[in-house]
Amino acid sequence: MQYQTHILPNGLRIVHMPDASPVSYCGLAINVGTRDELPHEHGMAHFIEHLIFKGTTHRKSWHIITSMEEVGGELNAYTTKEETFLYSVFLERYFEKAIDLIADMVAHSTFPEKETLKETDIVLDEIESYNDTPSDLIFDEIEEILFDEYPIGRNILGSVDSLTKFTRDNITAFHQRNYTANRMVFFSLGNTDFKKIVRLAEKHLNDIPSCSTALVRLIPELYKPQSRKEDKDTHQAHYMLGNRAYTLYNPDRIALSLLNNILGGPGMNSILNLSLRERSGLVYNVESNYTPLTDTGVLTIYFGSDPKDMQRCVKLIEKELDKLKAAPLTDHYLEKAKKQLLGQMAISAENKENMALSLGRSMLHFNRFDSLEESAEKLKSVTPEKIQQIAQEVFDKNQLSKLIYTK
Repeated sequence: MQYQTHILPNGLRIVHMPDASPVSYCGLAINVGTRDELPHEHGMAHFIEHLIFKGTTHRKSWHIITSMEEVGGELNAYTTKEETFLYSVFLERYFEKAIDLIADMVAHSTFPEKETLKETDIVLDEIESYNDTPSDLIFDEIEEILFDEYPIGRNILGSVDSLTKFTRDNITAFHQRNYTANRMVFFSLGNTDFKKIVRLAEKHLNDIPSCSTALVRLIPELYKPQSRKEDKDTHQAHYMLGNRAYTLYNPDRIALSLLNNILGGPGMNSILNLSLRERSGLVYNVESNYTPLTDTGVLTIYFGSDPKDMQRCVKLIEKELDKLKAAPLTDHYLEKAKKQLLGQMAISAENKENMALSLGRSMLHFNRFDSLEESAEKLKSVTPEKIQQIAQEVFDKNQLSKLIYTK
């Protein structure tokens, strides 16, 4: 898995991973997300992700949304708390078409007022749809509890109040402040020659302005655990435990990822799935999730159950967490868990879109990309005692916040 890199004069980084497939992927990973919004900009990062599809100095909205589709390709984008991605998948011979379109959208969007008003209504509808789905909404609200008063805790979509107050000046200011070359990585996976990629990047991406001002983010420091219960008119009770966790740069991130996979990862043999679903028949879905961020992280446990079974589920979860904290896992159990995680990673890497996005994100934050073999080497050093130590830290009862939706 050899990859090639280059840096343009404006500071924009390029990374390419060769792949013999006739299908290629390319895009921009941009180091800007919800946490980079000022108080009056709540929802702006996601809103601009929508608006860059609505017209540039060279293209109307219709030309943007049909450009790649008319040759069988796709154009996609998404926003997180810390990143915005814009990318395309296409037949390799349309590489220049893709990079030209992506560069135009990022550098030359015009944010036409008519389209802005229309898109505001669309995002407001998206917010209402989200509010109607408590099993999704609870994940956002637990982060609001964990990062109370900090921008990183705000939901990505924004609010009715914030969106309806955006002006074109607000939008342009946010875009100019954050869409700069030094905060971008152009990533590519496919069969295009790297020299050609660099030549096309110099042609289409070199006019994206850079910025000498360093990216400064408000680091979430104070944390006071909370317990909150909300009335929701739903059949199920929805229950969430959460805590802050290790950052993207913490060496124990690898061990916590393994612990999370053991506890409530996607495998049906996860500890919580076996306990709450397979043995007890109390839930359809129970899971744990770990999301590392650049200066903090989030660890959550979620389940949905019949309200009368909720307390029994909670006791089963507490029982399993106590086991993890009380004694180390056996060497044999841990080795099996490592094999499972590595297998999941290898299968995920077979999805070329996942691979391309991971390549971009890794270069954005680490300026490197680890192969599966390198990841396996890092997992080797994780011991049963390390898993126990981490369990004691992240599942400390005095640090866990709780959020419940029920009637």
